[in-house]
Amino acid sequence: MMIMYFSERPYLGGLPEEEIVRRRSFFGLPNTYFDANHGARLLNEYIDEKVYAEELGFDALALNEHHGTPFCMVAVMNVEAAVLARLTNKARIVLVGNPLPVVGNPLRLAEELAMIDMISGGRLVSGWIRGTGCETIFNSANPAYNREMLNEAHELIIRAWTQPGPFRFEGKHFHYRFVCPWVLPVQKPHPPIWIPGIFSPESVIFAARNRYPYVALSTGLESTIQMWNLYAQTAAEQGYQAGPECFGYQQKVFVAETEEKAEELGRMDMFGGNWMNYGRPEWMFPPGYNSREVNRRMAQAATSLVRNVPIPEEFKVEDELRKYHGPDYDAARRSEMLMVGTPKTIIPRLRRLMRIIRPGVLGFCQNDGPIGRQARLTSMRLLAREVIPALKETARELGLQDPLERRIGERPLPSSGKPEPVASVEELAS
Repeated sequence: MMIMYFSERPYLGGLPEEEIVRRRSFFGLPNTYFDANHGARLLNEYIDEKVYAEELGFDALALNEHHGTPFCMVAVMNVEAAVLARLTNKARIVLVGNPLPVVGNPLRLAEELAMIDMISGGRLVSGWIRGTGCETIFNSANPAYNREMLNEAHELIIRAWTQPGPFRFEGKHFHYRFVCPWVLPVQKPHPPIWIPGIFSPESVIFAARNRYPYVALSTGLESTIQMWNLYAQTAAEQGYQAGPECFGYQQKVFVAETEEKAEELGRMDMFGGNWMNYGRPEWMFPPGYNSREVNRRMAQAATSLVRNVPIPEEFKVEDELRKYHGPDYDAARRSEMLMVGTPKTIIPRLRRLMRIIRPGVLGFCQNDGPIGRQARLTSMRLLAREVIPALKETARELGLQDPLERRIGERPLPSSGKPEPVASVEELAS
């Protein structure tokens, strides 16, 4: 099993939480609150932490990007990936991922990723995402064409990496008279491609049909099992059995030396309402962006997390806003979407997670709130030295192979032609 380290790399310090709560959104917060010198220090700290993660023994360094929000300062993760490609030596550099529908020039993206793969010596894992609705707004993209543009950009990049040029590409959204990149990936036929996602069945089906791993980004276990089973059904239709190598899962975890300190960090992680206040619904899901099925799944997930939590009195907001403060900390803990504790208490909960969803890739997500650097480093160190060895042993017992250990599609279907279960609902209920 592959273990990844991930952080949103937020802009910490100087942000008025009451303003985020009032707006119910990190996205759109005026950038007058941004201090470039402070941001530069933070960015370099985050890069140092990724290098430290490799030194600690994490198998992979996961990166992402967002736009127009202090929730994630990294607006162009390919720049960060290029820096890490030069500074690190062993860890895989996993992108989760490039928002294909809003990049504007997928041929340029193909060249950027090829250069990262070359600089790293063939350690890039590329990931395709649709981007949130906020990214669509920020980049003035049409949300109704989001899925079409992802599919078309994906086709172009694969051809640019694998088809000798020059050749012409004429699509509905992208047109190139001359495709002949002179920088090509070290990995052949191209770097591994993973599909990160949350609740989109279309993304799961796309991943299974292309034999790409699907990586669930901190989704609830019940929703995750539904996505796993959909993948397995689609894989069976394509003639192969889905196994752990097909699945990755990102879990939010904070570890401290005492339970009290871990609780403190967990509550700090909920700053501003955290992920449920990433963007207002009308910005996250503009008309045409999501299918009806995705909207239904999102509503179900939100119902289990959002509570009418009173806004603290010191926040000067209108009375009608006081009934809502985003996700409830206790609800996030009960759902296990947020795990906090000491290594002793975290290990059995992570082992249970592994038994239920059997992921070939497990990512640890940290640092979405104003948490100090020393606390972040301590959590990383405790994870690497005390938690990960125990999880690696469990992975060997369960036979959890990652996508680089076992190629997707190599598992034959049972004689019945029906897929075997890849996640355990019974474990979830126990």
